[in-house]
Amino acid sequence: MRLKLVCAVLGALAAWSTGLHAQTYPSRPVKVITPFPAGSGPDAALRLVADRLTKSWGKPLVIENRPGANGFIALGTAKSAAPDGYILAQASSAQLSTHRLVYKSLPYDPAKDFEPITPLFRNYFFVVVPAASRWMSMTDLVSAAKAKPKGLAYGSEFIGSPGHLGAALLEAATGTQMTHVPFKETTQLFTAVGTGDIHWAFGTAGTAGAAIRSGKARFLALAAPLRLPAFPDVPTVTEAGGPIGFELAAWTGMLAPKGTPGAIVEQLNRDIAKALADAEVRERFSAFGYDAWPLSPAGTAAAIDADVRRYADIVKRLNLQLD
Repeated sequence: MRLKLVCAVLGALAAWSTGLHAQTYPSRPVKVITPFPAGSGPDAALRLVADRLTKSWGKPLVIENRPGANGFIALGTAKSAAPDGYILAQASSAQLSTHRLVYKSLPYDPAKDFEPITPLFRNYFFVVVPAASRWMSMTDLVSAAKAKPKGLAYGSEFIGSPGHLGAALLEAATGTQMTHVPFKETTQLFTAVGTGDIHWAFGTAGTAGAAIRSGKARFLALAAPLRLPAFPDVPTVTEAGGPIGFELAAWTGMLAPKGTPGAIVEQLNRDIAKALADAEVRERFSAFGYDAWPLSPAGTAAAIDADVRRYADIVKRLNLQLD
């Protein structure tokens, strides 16, 4: 009886301590480590949310950009942080799902090293070509690819990225063969598109935005079921003469190191969802071609698992296996 009483008291104290921690969180600045470069679409979206959280918390949310190495640097650093909610991570759906399929070993395990918090946004991809490209439709692109097998080069931000796997799906749907050129991050990728060093790439309004605004690149088509209100003049891939029903989407979300108290994860989930409901945030997201997409932590985990299942076949077909 005495042992049961002691256990009950200890359990109550633990629950009280966790609750108190959550009530006082955050009591100091919070940092988010992101694999995206400063000025990129995901970085800009994160900064919008960070601004709202900073105002509601009364404590700053600081962003640390650690781009490169397919997200390994940022996520490898974040996983080792103390699980107290004061260091978080931003990651793409590819870094949480297809990386498991492509790499023999990762410096992080999405399931074992992190607690999912919520996605920030979901987005569809545009086909991006140099402004000077002679292609004016998907029919032109596909015809050029068929006329010169392996002669067209498309880029992506890393091997196994949505842009890479999406292009492989497009090749399969059109019976074409093109050459993949992986880059270290999105800024380099769309600089190469703008200069014509590669023929095209899948990109979002956020990641390709600088090249589009500078007039060095343009959107050829959108891999979505419908046109986006922010880009009414850009046809869907189907409308532009590409495969019927062809779509390519991804999402970007927030994580905490494994072991972060559930009460803090839930608070972060609620606070981020509130920030995503802000009308100005949604309007700014729309300009990037992003849809605010808050989910519960459990829903986020389910979205990661769904992506693993969705891309398993194409990764196997391509025989993608990296060390």
